Amino acid sequence: MPETGARPAGPRPTDAAIVGMGAIFPGAGDLAAYWRNLVAGTDCVTDVPPGRWDPDVYYDPHAAEGPARSDRFYCRRGGFLDDLAAFDPTRFGIMPAAVPGAEPDQLLALSAVADAVADAGGEQRLPADRSRIGVILGRGGFMGVATARLDQRVRTAHQLAGTLRELAPEWPESKISAVREAFQASLGPEQPEASIGLVPSFTAARTANRLDFRGPAYTLDAACASALLAVDQAVGLLAAGRCDLVAAGAVHHCHIATLWSVFTQLRALSPSQHIRPFDRRADGTLLAEGTGVVLLKRLADAERDGDRVYAVVRGVGVAGDGRSSSLMSPQVEGQVAALEQAWRNAGLDPAHPAALGLLEAHGTGTPVGDAAELATLARVFGAAGAGRAPVGLGSVKSMLGHTMQAAGIAGLIKAALAVHHRTLPPTLHLDEPHDGLAHTRMRPVTEAEPWDAGRVPLRAGVNAFGFGGINAHAVLEEAPGRRSAAAPPVRRVPPLRTAEPERTVLLAAHTPGELAQALEGLRESAGAPADDAPCRLALIGPTPQRRALAAKILARGLPWRGRGEVWFTPSPLFGPHARQPGARLAFVFPGLEAELPPCVDDVADHLSLPRPRVAGGSGLVERAVDTLAVGRFLTRALSELGIEPDLLTGHSLGEWTAMVVAGMYPPEAVDTFLGSLRPTSLAVPDLVYAALGCGARQAAAAVAGLERAAVSHDNCPHQSVICGDPQQLAEAVRRLAAQGVQAQEMPFRSGFHTPMWAPYLDQVGVAFDALPLRDPQRPVWSATTAAAFPEDPSSIRELVLRHLLEPVRFQELTRRLYETGVRAFVQVGAGSLTGFVGDTLHGQDHLAAAAADHRRGGTAQLRRLAAALWTEGLSPRWDRLLPTTGSARAADRAAVTDGAAATNGSGTAVRLDLGSPLVRLGGTLPPTALRAPAGPPAPPAHPPLAEPIRQALDAVLAETTAATTAATR
Repeated sequence: MPETGARPAGPRPTDAAIVGMGAIFPGAGDLAAYWRNLVAGTDCVTDVPPGRWDPDVYYDPHAAEGPARSDRFYCRRGGFLDDLAAFDPTRFGIMPAAVPGAEPDQLLALSAVADAVADAGGEQRLPADRSRIGVILGRGGFMGVATARLDQRVRTAHQLAGTLRELAPEWPESKISAVREAFQASLGPEQPEASIGLVPSFTAARTANRLDFRGPAYTLDAACASALLAVDQAVGLLAAGRCDLVAAGAVHHCHIATLWSVFTQLRALSPSQHIRPFDRRADGTLLAEGTGVVLLKRLADAERDGDRVYAVVRGVGVAGDGRSSSLMSPQVEGQVAALEQAWRNAGLDPAHPAALGLLEAHGTGTPVGDAAELATLARVFGAAGAGRAPVGLGSVKSMLGHTMQAAGIAGLIKAALAVHHRTLPPTLHLDEPHDGLAHTRMRPVTEAEPWDAGRVPLRAGVNAFGFGGINAHAVLEEAPGRRSAAAPPVRRVPPLRTAEPERTVLLAAHTPGELAQALEGLRESAGAPADDAPCRLALIGPTPQRRALAAKILARGLPWRGRGEVWFTPSPLFGPHARQPGARLAFVFPGLEAELPPCVDDVADHLSLPRPRVAGGSGLVERAVDTLAVGRFLTRALSELGIEPDLLTGHSLGEWTAMVVAGMYPPEAVDTFLGSLRPTSLAVPDLVYAALGCGARQAAAAVAGLERAAVSHDNCPHQSVICGDPQQLAEAVRRLAAQGVQAQEMPFRSGFHTPMWAPYLDQVGVAFDALPLRDPQRPVWSATTAAAFPEDPSSIRELVLRHLLEPVRFQELTRRLYETGVRAFVQVGAGSLTGFVGDTLHGQDHLAAAAADHRRGGTAQLRRLAAALWTEGLSPRWDRLLPTTGSARAADRAAVTDGAAATNGSGTAVRLDLGSPLVRLGGTLPPTALRAPAGPPAPPAHPPLAEPIRQALDAVLAETTAATTAATR
């Protein structure tokens, strides 16, 4: 293999760069939700919705024990979209009447490609010559759900009529026709204009037609390898110069009973109804669905146009198994050939110690398939040994199930996001590793972790092996210039769980002694007690240990604010029992923190609010936009809970969030400005930040004499930040280390809050000058001046620019706010600000609490904030924090806010019907339409006038059974 040195050659200019992506998978209606689920390790497998196939008819948990039966399924779990499968036809100029009769996969593929285009910057970023844009999509040859319904109308209805003629020859044709017509009517009206939506090859053609892509557009089927074959074809078109942009991916949305019957008879499904790739207990796969698309462009063109590049496709390999004992038996030789071809095309040696960091496996969870794949990985990448770093191993099927034709693109998008975010996502249910893992370099990743390859680029490999012996592999590499010295911290997203809500105990009394007595009885409530008394106690999750801690706190009689999930005050900061009147509440917005902004989707669902649009990117602009979005959202959520501030302020970027929330800029102007930003919109100097365990005065002494280093943040007495040229900053850190001061490099570079940003000021000055200013709805304070914002617009604009050049004086701001009566500081987001406030105001009575925390879910943290504020005399709306009833409300919110159902225009999203259930005829005919034939039928099990067809058919079956019995005596 070509790679021999420690620093292999980088990507070629003609290699394909991934510049946009679209994803619709179980539990995730868009790309951002998909990444959140991946990092959180969210298990999106559920029971089959009855609208797909009726478990009461088909499901038999014991069917795996005997001979296979085509109409008895032993497994009923998988990955399903239902609530996320929505489509806005007006967005694409499609008549709404054509949607119900079309195959949903055509519409979801169109939506995913459009999302990928939007993710890449919108239509304005597409090549002007539309004949240079292609689309290649994988799609199975299975009968789709809409085609299955047409088959019921065309064939099954007449089969039913024919059967009735044989069973009841004395029935007049009018009655039989009535049954057939009622059957067909139950399927909805005839829609001949929608028949175009049933042609499988139109999956790619419809997308090209609606988006005006005039290059190659076709649909292919290579079973589970379809998506990577589409990528392989796209890579070839770009390298040959035939296209400048190609959308490639795959779609699978077929969960009709006949498909499940096929896999039931093949015994491919898991009898235990769990998918466990590379686990000793693995006993089969679970079926799933989804659509994924990547937008590919030559790397040289992407760099020229300033595109964000998720990852570069270094090479793709495709190979077949050839002759074998069975079409269903995976062959190691064929898989090895595909992998070696891909790495050969990449010009890299897969066995090189630094060649690979992540292998996204095919990983179906079938014993035979897993064993063959592990043997392949051992052959290609070698065994574990000295000098060979382990390779992270994962399979997204552990979270989704097997998405069939879309399996390869689900894995490719996961790998590209992992490279982009420099994070290894976890794989689920791998508790007892397969014996074959011991012969490989593979290390299962079971928890999300930072991904740092040192001085070599991050690389990932993706497997997709199809039924029938078609194998594909892709090699991804991070974009040139994206390497950093260290990976950013992993964003911890709480996984979805079904658990009892936390119990909250709120007690009020006139003295600590009375509270102690009430604590012994532990009167629980979901809201504030009726007795409005000064002494207040709140507990989250009143375990015996926490009750014991609370008893000790009450005996001590001093304020206690949150440690051990207990809050207590003998005299609150607010309300009629406050020690001093006129206390004020401040909202403090964080800037760029070491961790990415928190996930607050559960808060949005709980409060029935739109989810904030968070891209989840690690770039400076992306993180800034996401931080602003989360801050705006949490302000609205707190308002829903009756928590309103007296003033607003922020730390670093958070100061601009405070201005936006206060209404100093019109919301529509802010949205337009933010929508125009791209990852490359802002040029910044290559200056490093280091957080120090000392105050600003000691930090200033350490950078004295260093022209390219300065103090950028004075956060609190024992924490400051310096910024500068990497070499000079390293010198300052060495000086501080000699004094026993610890330093930690921050995961972003910009030069903000230092004079070194002055040469870059013009690029933002024009933008800020263009934003119209309004009077704030609440006072806003600046950490640049430690004072309220001026009233004059020109002075405000001047201060905004000063903010970028001068240090953040957060310690001084905190002291000044306390002097003006602020006693409660609510951090509107996650981060370190509560610690800064606590360090600055140590020994002075105050509350510092956060509205979000990476360690727990959003609603759980809001419950803790509410407990803290209630203890201090405020009155949060506890009724809005109660658990919602049922799961339908959350599912409905997800369908409206989390991807597929979101609309870009003024149209209304239509929920797509992904099922083809059995037809029910009850009540569809007037009671006199049919009459039971003469003779003594069996007593009807249903009211004769409510379901006449069922009554008549029961009578026919009873007569037929009686006649058959008589003939055989």
